[in-house]
Amino acid sequence: MSDLLKFEKKIPKKIFDVLKKRGFETLRPCQTKSINKGLFEDKNLLVCTPTASGKTLVAELAILNAIFHDKGKAIYVVPLRALASEKFKDFKKLYIDFFKIAISSGDIDSADSYLAKYDLIITTSEKLDSLLRHKAHWLNQVKVVVLDEIHLLNDPGRGPTLEILITILRKLLSKLQLIGLSATIGNPQELADWLNAELVIDTWRPVRLDKGVFFDGKIEFN
Repeated sequence: MSDLLKFEKKIPKKIFDVLKKRGFETLRPCQTKSINKGLFEDKNLLVCTPTASGKTLVAELAILNAIFHDKGKAIYVVPLRALASEKFKDFKKLYIDFFKIAISSGDIDSADSYLAKYDLIITTSEKLDSLLRHKAHWLNQVKVVVLDEIHLLNDPGRGPTLEILITILRKLLSKLQLIGLSATIGNPQELADWLNAELVIDTWRPVRLDKGVFFDGKIEFN
């Protein structure tokens, strides 16, 4: 854990002020590593750290930078509609006073032109694929795309759509920043190379994880 004040010069002032307003006093390891590897310099990042280690705040910082500094839009991509709804509620609660937030995870045959009015769009990979195919006119304003659960590239069902989606986005938006998040990637360096991304790996977690075997009413820990 690192003192937030130590990173004041590396964090854009408006974003730093938001963190202070939210009550942050420290940053977790994956967050400091991401900042040091170019988070605010629009570098692509692949963040591979355990659950609850602070990956979501890395995404939030990239989103804030895209909206406040780059004056563009941000897209947060999740694999499931239920997760999209959850993230929409979370982000709206945290940032409703700072920017406009929308969710788009329904009709895949619509360009959803109303999204042009919003700064952050939370969606699924299938819906974003549809928006790309419908040539949504606001897509050229997107500065960062966050790909949550990016390890699903290996999923036989969702993987191909996600891979094509990333490929099209990189060709369509030459200055796009990609932020990939995952707790479970078997080949992180290979994936980072494909994304042209800086790899952020850390094992810190807020609660110690002990492994053991439960048998006959007892647990034996390693």
